[in-house]
Amino acid sequence: MRAFCFAGIRCSAIFTLMSASGEHIDYQALYQASELRNNQLAEQVQQLQHQLHQIAKMLGGFHQERFTPASANPSQLALEITPAAAPASSSLVQAKKITYVKTSTASDTSTHPGRAKFSELLRREEVVLEPAEDVRHCKKIGEDITEVLEWKPGELYVKRYIRYKYVCPVAEDTSATRIVIAPLPVRALDKSIAGEGLLAQIIIDKFVDHLPLNRQLERFKRSGVTIAESTVAGLLRGVCELIKPLGDALLAETVQAGYLHADETGIRVLDKSKQGTTHKGFFWVYEDSINKLVYFDYQPGRGRAGPESILKDFKGYLQTDGYDVYDSFDKEPGITQLHCMAHARRKFHDALDNDKECAEYVLTEMQKLYAIEAVSKEAELSFEQRREKRQREAVPVLKDLGEWMKLRYMNRLPKGAIAEALAYSIKRWGTLSLYTTDGRLQIDNNAVERSIRPVAIGRKNYLFCGSHEAAKRAAMLYSLLGTCKLHGVNPYDWLKDVLTRIPTHHINKIQELLPHRWQPLQESLNKNI
Repeated sequence: MRAFCFAGIRCSAIFTLMSASGEHIDYQALYQASELRNNQLAEQVQQLQHQLHQIAKMLGGFHQERFTPASANPSQLALEITPAAAPASSSLVQAKKITYVKTSTASDTSTHPGRAKFSELLRREEVVLEPAEDVRHCKKIGEDITEVLEWKPGELYVKRYIRYKYVCPVAEDTSATRIVIAPLPVRALDKSIAGEGLLAQIIIDKFVDHLPLNRQLERFKRSGVTIAESTVAGLLRGVCELIKPLGDALLAETVQAGYLHADETGIRVLDKSKQGTTHKGFFWVYEDSINKLVYFDYQPGRGRAGPESILKDFKGYLQTDGYDVYDSFDKEPGITQLHCMAHARRKFHDALDNDKECAEYVLTEMQKLYAIEAVSKEAELSFEQRREKRQREAVPVLKDLGEWMKLRYMNRLPKGAIAEALAYSIKRWGTLSLYTTDGRLQIDNNAVERSIRPVAIGRKNYLFCGSHEAAKRAAMLYSLLGTCKLHGVNPYDWLKDVLTRIPTHHINKIQELLPHRWQPLQESLNKNI
């Protein structure tokens, strides 16, 4: 039976029919169930597509997260950020316009001076070229010099210590004699085959230039020197035991800072208890971005015990990502936690395929915040000036964006990646905005992520650490060499000099050899004169 519409009166169809067996079939309920199921399947397909997109990016390695609004003109030298149009569901006022103009100097129309001169510290090898014709009766009026940068492979050489022996009479007894010979100089690893320069180069090759030990040994073999891998591993172990006081001193100084970045990254480790596979350990990294100190701590797991042991005496600001292990530190007396804007931004960047309109709006607003930071850095503002600029320009953007995200989430509950991005930021918006209250604080955790990058490159080459103890030694070397990098110190020069001096250096003055306080031996001697 069906119902019809008369005189413009709308009537709904009756979908309940009787089957041949006499049972009633509710087709309207079946239709609604089918619609619900289709919506669930569509959402599941969307989630799987997002996961597949993320896996493809991880397999492809580094991916660009820079966001450029659709209206931006890439040909412009000045970066001008205008507020994006908020989606129709938003009733908030438009955010204020913030403009970031990168100044550029006028191009020089004078004659190009030629390529830059090579450093005067480089050794010069001169090749004199005379004309083919006879010039003995000619007057020399000058010379034309062309310099070419050349290279030859690093050289392995043998340093021979020749000590002459003398037979001398004993002063008290002229009939007696004694042997006189000069003592050997103190060495980093006594009785080892390697000198300080070679020890330093092996470590720099692996932990700075990411060259595994087996490749280094192949290079030595091409130079006619065969060294067992176990021998080199023993040398590394000996060096780490020698400089361990330096690692302890660096940790003590790092945790004294009033502001630390923290992050962690995985590392595969061989474990005798896990035959046929590797154990996944973690480097927990702590960086003092103001004093430019970084410390790596290896832990077998990713639980609270690791950071708790390092931060037991820490007081101040702790900046982290959204990993929940760090959240408990905010409850510790004297510790204030703030979160990383780059992590929040990354989630919206990943959600562009899910809800482009919403993700682009948030990314555009966040780009304004980063433009303020870029202007402050370029102008070299003091901490107080930076705080005042943030309060004046960044706080209104943060306030409006935080309210907009809440309304968007409540009025039209989104799904998929955009829902995750909104929920992540809304939950942490207070700690994401905290950086505006102090000019020392940074908007994100990128400082410590840059220090972690060498580990990510290195583990692709050497794949794993040989044991948990080896991972601890690697963490200490990454700490000291990473601090060298932050201070622009040549890591080879530093390590070779330290290995030469540390065997006789007073333990109470070990801080003098840390990378940020280190002075080459000759400079140190001149200073003490």
